[in-house]
Amino acid sequence: MTTTVDLPPVAVTGPRSAPRAHLDLADTISQTLTMAWRALKKMRRNPEQFFDVTIQPLLFTAMFAFIFGGAIAGDVGSYLPLLIPGILAQTALTACMATGVQLREDMEKGVFDRFKALPIARIAPLAGPMVADLVRYAIASTLTFAAGIAMGYRPGGGVGGVIGSILLVMIGSWSLAWAFTFVGTIARSAQAVQGISMMIMFPLTFLSNAFVPVDTLPTWLQWFVNLNPVSHIVSAARDLANTGTVTIEVAFALLGFAIVIAVFAPLSVWSYKRKL
Repeated sequence: MTTTVDLPPVAVTGPRSAPRAHLDLADTISQTLTMAWRALKKMRRNPEQFFDVTIQPLLFTAMFAFIFGGAIAGDVGSYLPLLIPGILAQTALTACMATGVQLREDMEKGVFDRFKALPIARIAPLAGPMVADLVRYAIASTLTFAAGIAMGYRPGGGVGGVIGSILLVMIGSWSLAWAFTFVGTIARSAQAVQGISMMIMFPLTFLSNAFVPVDTLPTWLQWFVNLNPVSHIVSAARDLANTGTVTIEVAFALLGFAIVIAVFAPLSVWSYKRKL
């Protein structure tokens, strides 16, 4: 005679995250670079990801220079020292919006469901694509200066000043990308991420000193423009590119970058972990 034993039902749950192995800084950096290489391979297979950093700087530089150069500075050549650093900051900073959009798309496709099963640092899938995006920022910055030089711009800061301004804007774009990464983790769709990001960046870039001198604006608007962090980035880039000097604006910009990273990097990782 056989005896049947009824066992209590076992709850079936979804896939669990892999246990976290002890990861030191070297492991985290290595995994981040691996994710960056994955993102670079995606860019190579999807060249349309480079449209905003190749076409936009050329188009905006020519359009703003020829339309507003005479009205603002008297002629195009006199307007370029004001315009080129502004276009540099505007193009690179708006390019980092794609970070949050790409993140949200990957999450919708279930890619991050695979990552959560791996014993890797939680920050690696977030920081990796941002490291890869430095290539996009470098392309946008280089093309902006190339377009300006072709139109007659001669940076007074020389090669060192140009490189310094490019590095400053790249660091700023990388830090701001953390804010859009956070948006990517909380928004419900990639379209929502893009809409929220544009709503944030367009006022910040166009209501700044990127395209016009501040003293030509209404008094109430000057107050906002002077507080706008994008204005400090543009001013710092102008000082480096046009005169080759490291002014207080550079310090303000770097301080702002550090604050953005300190706030949004932990928020992004926390929000990402909640999604797992």
